[in-house]
Amino acid sequence: MYYGEIKNCDIANGEGVRVTLFVSGCTNHCKNCFQPQTWEFTYGQPFTEETEDTLLTMLSPSYINGLTLLGGEPFEPANQRALLPFVKRVRRALPKKNIWAYTGFTYEDLLTDGSHPRCEVTDELLSLLDVLVDGRFVEALKDISLRFRGSSNQRLIDLNATRETGEVRLLPEGKR
Repeated sequence: MYYGEIKNCDIANGEGVRVTLFVSGCTNHCKNCFQPQTWEFTYGQPFTEETEDTLLTMLSPSYINGLTLLGGEPFEPANQRALLPFVKRVRRALPKKNIWAYTGFTYEDLLTDGSHPRCEVTDELLSLLDVLVDGRFVEALKDISLRFRGSSNQRLIDLNATRETGEVRLLPEGKR
């Protein structure tokens, strides 16, 4: 897997101060995507053990709330396979940090056998996330007043509550 950028102290892509990883590779190609350069799977730099170490160091301070995965597309199957060991490592090393992921796929797509993004690691990766921001960016639904997303079709899914209830639960309004 490759990545295009790492941001330290990001406040735009999830609650609190975060470290964000922009992975490379996306087949969604949303119109007016804010990161079209990340559509190429080999854009940027290789994601290595040294990259992981750097991210863990960035995540360590107490003022960092957590990690956000976006792109590109973290839920392209090849990216999921590369991200799973890293996300497991973050969970082991920093269990109090929360993890958000953005995807142009819907949560339902990720759960549907035979869909493009679903692969052998999807369920385990989802099980390690706290929040999933799902759905493609849709220019006609763009709304700059929304927190943490660009268009009104996108959802901020509280995956912990969703797992508890078995039904999709959104973050409470104050956290959106």
